[in-house]
Amino acid sequence: MRPRRREMRERPAISKTELEVLKVLWTLDSGTVRDIEAVLRGRGRSWAYNTILTLLQRLQSKGYVRSDKRALAHVFRPAVSREDLLRQSLRSLKEKVCEGTAAPLVRAMVEGQRFTAEEIAELKDLVEKLDRKRSEAEGKKKKETEERS
Repeated sequence: MRPRRREMRERPAISKTELEVLKVLWTLDSGTVRDIEAVLRGRGRSWAYNTILTLLQRLQSKGYVRSDKRALAHVFRPAVSREDLLRQSLRSLKEKVCEGTAAPLVRAMVEGQRFTAEEIAELKDLVEKLDRKRSEAEGKKKKETEERS
């Protein structure tokens, strides 16, 4: 089940520990506090039940997690996908560090990295799509300007 999309700008930032719990939920898709505790223990984290519950409640109050209280044990589910959180984080970084310009951020993420042929093909496709969108927007703008004249 995919989390419902909600505009990410509405959500406050999350802490590293909250992110760790959210990552477990992405892996499980849904789970109780005990389920999450077991996964964290397997990753070398031995947090108390109440600590995990508190983190889940914080995530829920911030809009990152939903819970189903119909069962005896509350079942928690992610309310946002990893991709949505990544978009929010990158958008915030773009505004804070790059004065709202994406190119320096993309360049910093790509330079010095090793990519497979498949990943390079995906990146090329993305750039081509962006270029088509830009061209279409420019064409539409030009047409509107001509119609007004």
